[in-house]
Amino acid sequence: MATTPAPPTAPPKPTWDPRRAEPPFPWLRPTIRIRLTLLYGGMFLIAGIMLLSIIYLLAAQALNTGAEPLFRIAGGTDIKVTSDNCPAVNSGLSLDAFNTAISHCIDLQRQSALDNLLSRSLLALLGLAIIAFAFGYAMAGRVLSPLGRITRTARAVAGSDLSRRIELDGPDDELKELADTFDDMLERLQRAFTAQQRFVGNASHELRTPLAINRTLLEVHLSDPGAPVELQQLGKTLLATNERSEQLVEGLLLLARSDNQIVERKPVDLAEVATQAVDQVHAEAAAKGVAIRGERAAAVVQGNGVLLERIALNLVQNAVRYNVPEDGWVEVTTQVQHGQAVLVVTNTGPVVPAYEIDNLFEPFRRLRTERTGSDKGVGLGLSIARSVARAHGGHIAAEPREGGGLVMRVTLPI
Repeated sequence: MATTPAPPTAPPKPTWDPRRAEPPFPWLRPTIRIRLTLLYGGMFLIAGIMLLSIIYLLAAQALNTGAEPLFRIAGGTDIKVTSDNCPAVNSGLSLDAFNTAISHCIDLQRQSALDNLLSRSLLALLGLAIIAFAFGYAMAGRVLSPLGRITRTARAVAGSDLSRRIELDGPDDELKELADTFDDMLERLQRAFTAQQRFVGNASHELRTPLAINRTLLEVHLSDPGAPVELQQLGKTLLATNERSEQLVEGLLLLARSDNQIVERKPVDLAEVATQAVDQVHAEAAAKGVAIRGERAAAVVQGNGVLLERIALNLVQNAVRYNVPEDGWVEVTTQVQHGQAVLVVTNTGPVVPAYEIDNLFEPFRRLRTERTGSDKGVGLGLSIARSVARAHGGHIAAEPREGGGLVMRVTLPI
């Protein structure tokens, strides 16, 4: 008789807790609050001890001054009373006048000792205050130095360097907890950005192959002289659509690549880059009747020449394609201003409202249109230009030109 197999047992529960273990005495944790309390409390205690010691010494000196004898009895046949501190008793006086002079001189001497004690105490207090502020400033800088390290790392991360970490050493206090939390957040952000860029790159690479096959098949069919006219017209339409898709894939690839920080940098002259872009667009500009002009001075930056050329090419292409039907022009200039290399592309064209400027830099966005429906590009040119400029530590700005058109300004550090 067959026996029924026993149901599978549940896996044992893990005995390791991934959460951070609680210390046996959490109130003994050297938190920043306790450290600051001990620091400033110790400073006040030391300052108080020093102030009391100084006051004690000054008071002892004042008492010695106040205890000095006011008069002395000179010997001789006749007893004579003389005093250096109280000249009033030197002359012959009656008993009542003598006692009154002695009381007045004692009051004056006591007041002089108190005034001397007060003035010296104020000077001692001022000196201790200066020392306390200097010591407190130094101690505050030492305590807050981890915050400066966190700030510098945050600035480096803001420059698209997600590989930076704080890795703060020292006691397990609030600042170290903040630094560790910030490092965990950066780790997750880096993984998310890397996964996104990898996905875009892989998807774009995977799309290249079928698009290349489609283009080859369409070109083969269009090369057949015996093909019907309708089929040739359909092939041309499909070939144009396929070319647009290829441009979109190439734009996505470049956008994913330009989002990364430029690691290998070489000297690149913006004037040469702009000239090459103008040469590539010259035929299209001549066909549209758009004149390209402008003086390009040398402006050498450290960066990737291919990506920088793509900035200039995208800006010049947009300036030519979005221009007026007649007597249009595009001005391309490069120069060095305030220690930075500047590329400026100005063109005539339709009037651009100021509130539409920010939308132009969004992917797949065009002036007053979205997504498809235009034969002037795939809507990634300005997005790629902005991404490449940021990867080089620069920025790109656009402003409407009076009379129509745009002024595109790219600023890069030298």
